[in-house]
Amino acid sequence: MRIPQGKDLVQTLDFFTPIVNDPYRFGQIAAANALSDVFAMGGLPWCAMNIVCFPSGCYEDEVLRDILHGGADKAREAGAVIVGGHSVTDQELKYGLSVTGIIEPECRACNAGLRAGDQLILTKPLGTGILATGIKAALPNAEELEDVLYHWASRLNNAGGRVIRELKLRAATDVTGFGLGGHLLEMARASGAVVRLRQADVPMLAQALELAAIGFVPAGTHANRTYNAQWTEIADALDPVRVDLIFDAQTSGGLLLAVPPKEVSSAMRMLEDAGERAALIGEVESVGGASARLCIS
Repeated sequence: MRIPQGKDLVQTLDFFTPIVNDPYRFGQIAAANALSDVFAMGGLPWCAMNIVCFPSGCYEDEVLRDILHGGADKAREAGAVIVGGHSVTDQELKYGLSVTGIIEPECRACNAGLRAGDQLILTKPLGTGILATGIKAALPNAEELEDVLYHWASRLNNAGGRVIRELKLRAATDVTGFGLGGHLLEMARASGAVVRLRQADVPMLAQALELAAIGFVPAGTHANRTYNAQWTEIADALDPVRVDLIFDAQTSGGLLLAVPPKEVSSAMRMLEDAGERAALIGEVESVGGASARLCIS
């Protein structure tokens, strides 16, 4: 693979155990999740390599074939090519990708680029971690939950990546295992910023809210909230279920974009034209203070 002249490389790796029962869907979700890191910097996926851990003798060969087929189809949709990979025999099934992307050096977003006044846009609703918990628990509506989870978690973040490139955004991240609150605090700490989330404006999956209300909240979500409590201020009288979802450990979540006020209309229009369920959820109140904070109101 020859590197295009004048381009930088973005490299990432991610793999995990199944969160849905259908092997093809699992392959698509795992690939979309791995590809997301490239989009989150404003890059374009270029090539990828499969990572497979497969329990020998526990599954039919068709299961592995369908997983790899799903990953290859999703990589192709992203404009990348699978160029190889590696497999090992393991007691637990795992799949993902090592992805290489290309990026324009002057169009690169990172955690440390927040500026005072930036508006925060989220491109996917929250709740995939809670849905995965419900599926693993084999709830009566598990098939419905899997359909919803697949719809969102397999969706590429390419539209958000295009917004980063075309508007030359300085700060963005994808929302995955640390939850929206955790990843936003990563950006706040890297930028020395105080950021505010408006809880009522954060999009959340209805099925996830229903499950969280009856206690189906992953341990990772509780861990995220507990760990980040020292940097978080939560207004009184907020719905505790919705606060939990702000720290829900996402799988293949959306992008969180920090957009200068004058570019918000353009960013929202680009995302909506691409069919994204984008939402304006908060803002950067200040940068350069003594400590980073997340304020949820």
